[in-house]
Amino acid sequence: MTYIPSVDDLACAGHGDCAVIAPDVFEIDDIAVVVGTASDALMLEAARACPSTAIAIFDEATGEQVYP
Repeated sequence: MTYIPSVDDLACAGHGDCAVIAPDVFEIDDIAVVVGTASDALMLEAARACPSTAIAIFDEATGEQVYP
């Protein structure tokens, strides 16, 4: 599978946990911004680390939301 992350701009508080775990995927400006890609496992780990639950992960092939 290939996963695609998406950040909810209204939910993101800019904690930066996602960028610490997956710096090739997320950067923090005022909020998290998707800037790249990584393994599915790493993107899921970064999404799970978000205290605001602002990151959703989607299956690229089906469009199905796999997290949260």
